[in-house]
Amino acid sequence: MSYVNSVLQPGETVKVIGKLHWTIFIRAVLFAAVGLVILVYSSKLETEKARELGQIVAGLAFVVAALAFLHAWFIRWITELAVTNHRVIYKRGFLRRYTVEMNMDKVETVDVIQPLMGRLLGYGTIRVRGTGQGIEDLSHVADPVGIRNAITAR
Repeated sequence: MSYVNSVLQPGETVKVIGKLHWTIFIRAVLFAAVGLVILVYSSKLETEKARELGQIVAGLAFVVAALAFLHAWFIRWITELAVTNHRVIYKRGFLRRYTVEMNMDKVETVDVIQPLMGRLLGYGTIRVRGTGQGIEDLSHVADPVGIRNAITAR
């Protein structure tokens, strides 16, 4: 059971479920690409010792890529963002949980920050500001404009 479903109040319905964008996996993809380049390059080396060293370095790059992929997947899995008809809910953490909830009537502004790549690929950072407080920047969120629209549409 997700955190959001476990804290819904009677009569409260989920309007939008936000998730982290797939770009959080880019680091893993880059490490895998480096490993692949090293592996291909090392196969063309002249000495057996140099080929073996290249294969070891490529293997290490693949291990780092796998670890980076698992880390990104885990972060994506433990992060929840939801907009209900009454509040905005943000949760992250596994053993140590961090949650922020803001009632809709306390929301003053919702900022969306999208760099050029964010505009092209459909991700960005959302900053929700309320009366006297705010939710921290929620970065690498998929479809930030849709989430902003769900928050601001009353």
